[in-house]
Amino acid sequence: MAHLIRHKITNKLTNAAHTMSHTSQAKVSGMFARLGFQAATDEEGLGFAECDDLDYDYRQGTQMDVLEREEEGGHMEGDGELEGDSHYQRDSNGPRPSSLKTGGSLEEEKPKITSWEAGWNVTNAIQGMFVLGLPYAILHGGYLGLFLIIFAAVVCCYTGKILIACLYEENEDGIKVRVRDSYVDIANACCVPRYPRLGGHIVNVAQIIELIMTCILYVVVSGSLMYNSFPGFPVSQKAWSVLATVALLPCAFLKNLKAVSKLSFLCTLAHFVINILVIAYCLSRAREWAWEKVKFYIDVKKFPISIGIIVFSYTSQIFLPSLEGNMQKPSEFHCMMEWTHIAACVLKGLFALVAYLTWADATKEVITDNLPATIRAVVNLFLVAKALLSYSLPFFAAVEVLEKSLFQDGGRTPFPDCYSPAGTLKSWGLSLRVGLVVFTLLMAVFVPHFALLMGLTGSLTGAGLCFLLPSLFHLKLQ
Repeated sequence: MAHLIRHKITNKLTNAAHTMSHTSQAKVSGMFARLGFQAATDEEGLGFAECDDLDYDYRQGTQMDVLEREEEGGHMEGDGELEGDSHYQRDSNGPRPSSLKTGGSLEEEKPKITSWEAGWNVTNAIQGMFVLGLPYAILHGGYLGLFLIIFAAVVCCYTGKILIACLYEENEDGIKVRVRDSYVDIANACCVPRYPRLGGHIVNVAQIIELIMTCILYVVVSGSLMYNSFPGFPVSQKAWSVLATVALLPCAFLKNLKAVSKLSFLCTLAHFVINILVIAYCLSRAREWAWEKVKFYIDVKKFPISIGIIVFSYTSQIFLPSLEGNMQKPSEFHCMMEWTHIAACVLKGLFALVAYLTWADATKEVITDNLPATIRAVVNLFLVAKALLSYSLPFFAAVEVLEKSLFQDGGRTPFPDCYSPAGTLKSWGLSLRVGLVVFTLLMAVFVPHFALLMGLTGSLTGAGLCFLLPSLFHLKLQ
């Protein structure tokens, strides 16, 4: 009898030892599953499955009381590991907690934006100062220009959606997972394996051209507005552009956009107020509207400029990947794109048509130049302030692209780092920034035509970044 009891106790202890060994393996497997590692072989996966079954039986109380007390001690020592085991999937694709980085340290959660805040940013991009050139597009395009304002809104909204779709791929479970972060990443993925970095270089060049051209446009519009606000002053438009550039030189010292971001909201509100004032003045002259001047035919020589103006006024694809990545609910991105572009389409069409009906063939490149002198001076001063404050945004973005492409990127760039080990900007790096500001001035002086520059930029980079490249990338990746 005593021998039988000893035999049963020995068997119990042996089974318990095996169970504890499998439980330890389960803890390790759970830990590795949380870190994203997969099982190396099918035998290991089968062992993990058997371990789960043993662990389940063990937790149901099939072991001796003394072993249950030992297990409770094990839970106290390794509670985190057993918790991970409950998340482990038998296909070795358990979820990875967002709080862990590669090195195992806690990752600080970056503040996310709501869909309304994201929509506000998109609205800033597609309803900025450049809507002032849309009445000039109606002058040369007539009703076809109005149709293009609607058509461009529909197409840009759609290409923005498919561009974001290129950031995602389906995993083994059919769930969409974000595997890319930027427009450049999408371009590089499309050129793999032959030219893995060619697409990124092409997109970078297009981005730099568009951002620098935007800076040039701000200088041009500042000089034009000041010249037309004070026609009695013995100062030419080029001289006003030089004065505006002097005010922009502090942008070369920018390290971040915290200070500017606080003013951007006020600038945008001021711009909406200006638009309302212009529309109100036009409505006050509704009896004089020249409906017969709106043409059904186009000016073949000048209509391409109108196309570029309209396309350029909708360019926002450069910012969409980072914007969607910072949204609290990325699933609301499509809805946000729809209502922002519908609102932009209605407001742009209304503004362009009402302004053109008011001045007809006398419509100028910047519509505020058509206002009476008393109103024009006040409105133009607000617009100049907005233009100068808005200059820092595309300038800083262009500087970042240039620095990452040519002067940083872990020693893989053709030029040395423009920052010292302490993080301060080197003197020659500052000189390059000042040179970029001066370059925008020279371009504004030699090509002081707001509408022409808008049309050229929209035709060169806007059409590619908004229409062509997103469609090609989507066909390749999806």
